[in-house]
Amino acid sequence: MHWWRWHKIQLQNIKQKVNSLKGFLLMLLVGISLTACFAGKGNESATSIPIETTPTATAVVAKQKDVELTLVSFAVTRNAYKSIIPQFVEKWKQEHNQDVKINQSYGGSGAQTRAVVDGLPGDVVHLALALDTKRLEKSKLIQPGWEEEFPNNGIVSKSVVALVTREGNPKGLKSLTDLAKDGVRLITADPKTSGVARWNFLALWNAGLKAYGSEEKALELVTKAYNNAPILTRDAREATDSFFKQSQGDALINYENEIILAEQKGRKVSYVIPDVNISIDNPIAIVDKNVDRHGNRQVVEAFVKYLFTKEAQTEFAKVGFRPVDETVAQTKEVTEKYPKVNNLATVKEFGGWDKVQKKFFADNAIFDQIQAKISR
Repeated sequence: MHWWRWHKIQLQNIKQKVNSLKGFLLMLLVGISLTACFAGKGNESATSIPIETTPTATAVVAKQKDVELTLVSFAVTRNAYKSIIPQFVEKWKQEHNQDVKINQSYGGSGAQTRAVVDGLPGDVVHLALALDTKRLEKSKLIQPGWEEEFPNNGIVSKSVVALVTREGNPKGLKSLTDLAKDGVRLITADPKTSGVARWNFLALWNAGLKAYGSEEKALELVTKAYNNAPILTRDAREATDSFFKQSQGDALINYENEIILAEQKGRKVSYVIPDVNISIDNPIAIVDKNVDRHGNRQVVEAFVKYLFTKEAQTEFAKVGFRPVDETVAQTKEVTEKYPKVNNLATVKEFGGWDKVQKKFFADNAIFDQIQAKISR
């Protein structure tokens, strides 16, 4: 046999061995990846295999496809989410090696609800009141039982009503009942378009009941208060802008968190937290129909769960929401920032939102009857 032919055969043998070794290594790496994947089904921490210790694996284990979700929320939560969303995105990136894009839409709670019903592809809705969320349930966008899917019956943020006055409080306003006084111009949002405004209405109604002991007297007080309102804005943010930027009104009734945010922006605010007040509870829910269509339930559920963590609740507290997490609520910073309210009503005392809607806010119900008596 010629030496060059023998040499060629030896080279072929070596090449076959190298190819076999490459094949073995490739199968080994794929096996490791599949094992981690299946293990992760029962234990998320099992997905965190130390890829950084095996550089050759980077050619096989590619980054997962990026995902996105859409958050639809009421206007005054925007500043909280400015901090919360980047934190969640970074957390998900570290744990899943996957980029998350979170689309956001903000506006009046009622208007946002109608937008989702009309086709806005929201995956998560954080609305001002459970009544709006129930509308999405009735539209078959959200499955029944959404309140039980997350802690605190789905209530992820809460606040109370604040009464804002002009500097020095020249009208001498101390309680919600004072808003019915002659000569007081009240700024608030429209309950027909704003969930915040419905809470304002209930706070006024509750103040009338507690002060006078009858619904007839409560109706009289609320009618006088709304008669003192020269305008009704679309949402809480517009009400705040009308009072501060356009200098309209003698008093503003709004979320406590909206007033705290105004202070943080450098405005000097004169306000009181009425001791006869109402707990403003804001629920969050997954829009099941949209999530199923988008195929992003894993990241959507993780995002909603993250909103109940100490980290997220701390961010809500920074911008004026009273935290639902008790460990955050009991911190020194929070207790000093949020005065205790001794007479705090809940919507349950009025029979729940279905009854409240029918009684006060449905067509031709009490609010419409009040408006019919008022000429603006």
